[in-house]
Amino acid sequence: MKKILGISAFYHDSAAAITINGEIIAAAQEERFTREKQTADFPVQAIKYCLEETGLEIDELDAIVFYDKPLLKFERLLETYYAFSPKGLVSFVKAIPVWLREKMFLKKQIYDGLREVGSYSKKEVKLLFPEHHLSHAASAFFPSPFKEAAILTVDGVGEWSTASIGVGEGNNLKIIKEMHFPHSVGLLYSAFTYFLGFKVNSGEYKLMGLAPYGNPESDQTARFREIIKDKLVSIKEDGSIWLDQSYFNYATGLRMARDGKWEKLFGFPVRTNENLLEQHHCDLALAIQQVTEEIVLKMANHAKEVTGADYLCMAGGVALNCVANGKLLRSGIFKDIYIQPAAGDAGGALGAAVAAHYLYFQEERSPQSPDAMAGSYLGPDYSDKEIASMSRKVKAVFKRYEAFDDLATEVASRIAEGNVVGWFQGRMEFGPRALGNRSILGDARNPDMQKKLNLRIKYREGFRPFAPSVLSEDRETYFQLESDSPYMLFVAPVNEERRKKLPEGYHDMPLWDKLYHERSDVQSVTHLDFSARIQTVHEETNPRYWQLINAFKKETGYGLVVNTSFNVRGEPIVCTPYDAYRCFMSTEMDYLVINNYLYCKTDQPDWENREKWRVRFKMD
Repeated sequence: MKKILGISAFYHDSAAAITINGEIIAAAQEERFTREKQTADFPVQAIKYCLEETGLEIDELDAIVFYDKPLLKFERLLETYYAFSPKGLVSFVKAIPVWLREKMFLKKQIYDGLREVGSYSKKEVKLLFPEHHLSHAASAFFPSPFKEAAILTVDGVGEWSTASIGVGEGNNLKIIKEMHFPHSVGLLYSAFTYFLGFKVNSGEYKLMGLAPYGNPESDQTARFREIIKDKLVSIKEDGSIWLDQSYFNYATGLRMARDGKWEKLFGFPVRTNENLLEQHHCDLALAIQQVTEEIVLKMANHAKEVTGADYLCMAGGVALNCVANGKLLRSGIFKDIYIQPAAGDAGGALGAAVAAHYLYFQEERSPQSPDAMAGSYLGPDYSDKEIASMSRKVKAVFKRYEAFDDLATEVASRIAEGNVVGWFQGRMEFGPRALGNRSILGDARNPDMQKKLNLRIKYREGFRPFAPSVLSEDRETYFQLESDSPYMLFVAPVNEERRKKLPEGYHDMPLWDKLYHERSDVQSVTHLDFSARIQTVHEETNPRYWQLINAFKKETGYGLVVNTSFNVRGEPIVCTPYDAYRCFMSTEMDYLVINNYLYCKTDQPDWENREKWRVRFKMD
């Protein structure tokens, strides 16, 4: 019985995951415990949680697996600076001392980090280092329900690889093709994230959310798309790309793009954070989204050609582009697609652990249905005793329900009345999406709900869309989606019969006029292009969340709600009951539910003093 701990750290989105005999027992991002979003620190707290969940000590582990090979990364850094010299001297001077001081001695850092977790004998620790894209590929294939599948990984960069095609069969996995740095779909998309005023490595989903505000019929969008393909990126038929490095600065510089050259290309300067969004920003966001979708579809086609597989598994940061995923699913290239819910670097910790189990230790594999991720509910949960203790400390007023049925009926009624509810149940989700255990919920029918959630609850940009959580059996009642989407990783169109007719000249309307124009009977989850990022909720995987939505359906006739992550802008998703209560009290949320405890905002002491509870997080 192999006991394996996987770790990702030192870049961004540190995490830990643990498996026993191949079963994924626990996984969590470090940010949830430290409250520092996308922290790169060694995941001391996440590892402690994983060990506590299994009852294991460090010495009892058969292997500790780090998610990439740091010396290969260092080789890439040196060769890149050499190839571009004398450019990049300033960046070189800043980067090399950090590598020499810290990352060249990664084993020591890991050993030191483990000392913070607990005592152990160094002789008992077996450290393994799979390559970055192998960890991504393993995280997608081994938990998937498929016996055989093609595997596509796409991100910024690992050691040298920026994308890979692999094939999985049973307990074997082989990478058969790679694309190498500096040519990268992830870095291309991140360069536009930077140019349009969002934070690289966390704002890419904002860029994706902005794209539907672009005018698909405008000459400007078409012109931007042609400029991208003519000047910045050459796309080959197999999906590989070549980026003209004279326009980029990430290889040896301190920024993603060369601002002056991009300004000449597109006719406007780099947008600084929080500056007014104008139509040209939206059109450029749409153009790069369309180019990205073209590349991903060509990569998938090529993966099909070289593997002959019927099924596809995906991971890497670009696999979180759920718009591209939805189009890939609808293309029919593969019979079905499985995407690792923690597709980014956090999922590398999980991939490292399962790669060691199946590839290093050569253990047998029996695929599970629907998958081996347990709904991605792999984080900590909290007992009634802990919730009651927290409530006493903060002097909270609550009602505890003995029967969950009664609680679900009550909360469904409150949502139907237009209230916003913080919903905290069971084990925390692993990955970037809140999937009904650490969520903020609202009524999808309410045309004002998107504005309320963005501006009064999340305190974030008003253009940001929200996702529906829909009963899996009601999926096709609302959306053109033929497959399940339990991890909110596919975008699909809202059904035609639910749409409202758009006025003439809709695409030429100002951004905010377009946003608040009524588009469907589930307005608050319908994006400007009549799409939605869908989570299908399954009674077998999350019975409590399913029961709540079903109670809402009994009350309203609608088997779906708005679901957004339980946090405010810049804050990681809440982890503990105290995190949830503090976030609830610092916003205009109306109700909070923690397991069977219901808190009404206006019953709480000093409830109007939000500043008392507010924490200032760095803007993302």
